[in-house]
Amino acid sequence: MSAKKLGAAPRQGALRGPLAWLGACALALGLAGCGGSAPSGAAGAAAGRDEGPVKIGALHPVSGANAVDGQQMRRGAEMAVEAINAAGGIKSLGGREVELLKGDTQGKAEVGQSEAQRLISEGVVGFTGTYQSAVSTNVAVVAERNRVPFVMDVTASDAIFANGYRYSFRVQPGSRAISTAAARYLKEVADKAGKPVRKVAILHEQTDFGTGAAEAFVEAAKGLGLPIGPNISYDALTTSDLTAQVTQVKASGANVLVAIGYYRDSLLAAKAINAVKPPLDAVWGVSNGAFDQPKFVTDAGALGERIFSTNYHFDAKNPRTTRLREEYQRRYGAPMRTGAVLAYDAVQVIAQAVERSGSTDPVRIREAVRASQVAPLTVGNGPITFAPNGDNTNAAPVLMQVQGGQVKQVHPPEKAESQPDYSVTWRP
Repeated sequence: MSAKKLGAAPRQGALRGPLAWLGACALALGLAGCGGSAPSGAAGAAAGRDEGPVKIGALHPVSGANAVDGQQMRRGAEMAVEAINAAGGIKSLGGREVELLKGDTQGKAEVGQSEAQRLISEGVVGFTGTYQSAVSTNVAVVAERNRVPFVMDVTASDAIFANGYRYSFRVQPGSRAISTAAARYLKEVADKAGKPVRKVAILHEQTDFGTGAAEAFVEAAKGLGLPIGPNISYDALTTSDLTAQVTQVKASGANVLVAIGYYRDSLLAAKAINAVKPPLDAVWGVSNGAFDQPKFVTDAGALGERIFSTNYHFDAKNPRTTRLREEYQRRYGAPMRTGAVLAYDAVQVIAQAVERSGSTDPVRIREAVRASQVAPLTVGNGPITFAPNGDNTNAAPVLMQVQGGQVKQVHPPEKAESQPDYSVTWRP
């Protein structure tokens, strides 16, 4: 998957209109008392925080296999910074502007770790990232060791949040939350359509992300009485064809296929399903990196019609989100993906924590992040608020489906733009 060259960002503080409005709304929160001391052994970085722009870091894979998503997320973070500066910067620090320091993880855990250390040494007060759970796992260790808040925009794996870290937070719903909702939504939609689930086959990429999501789905599905068929894994980085795996699904007699993967491999799965034609009632994405993306609708064409996906998603019913995405489309000539909206939300979390703490001390900012009440532009059940383990307690998965060449929110009813189409056997 090739990446388009990232365009130059507009001058900070120059943006007006939709983003200025978004920034003003986002920073209109009350102050929260915070305390703490500066991290030890960080004198150089601390000195760099005392004057000039307030530095926030962004770590994403802007080269490598996931560069398109990484570039989208970097742009989302840049747009958040522009909105903050257009609205007057950090007012509790005398209107100091925010500067985004950027790192390229290349999709590699060890590179992400070194890039995180570099950003910290350059004086970031907090940073966001990273799109891939394996990379975020390493970055979280760096954040904890240096006592600098790490607000993850896209990171599905729950394992990070079982370590007792104090400086790791996550905006999106985690893998278990998404997988549990996916199983429940499957039963609800299938039963309502009068086409009960006979057997579920699972096709997933084999890293912590895919394996964890698959395990959580199986646990939730069994609790709902949904029979599980073959559980098939593959290497997302090296696979070039999933025909053999989908042939195994066809032979199993499963009438639902759960697909868990990144963009490139999930597109391969859609193509393999079209070639093999297993008689499925539904293709059911879980934390899937492709099925709810506008680019997938374009790349897959008719192959993508009626594929479902349970995932985090930009809030299609939020007027502020609509305006942000319109501005992104105008500027970059491409639809703004959910990952970019999550990156926007994550930068706002850090910036608002700086605003409330009135400090550039990462320890004090961490306390303010912990007390966040930030209005999200992604689907949720309320403001971004963090549990003791760092999870966003109001993050909410939503079921989507490709309908008529568009990704629509279809379930639960209070989040739906249209009704789920589960009416006929799914045959490409």
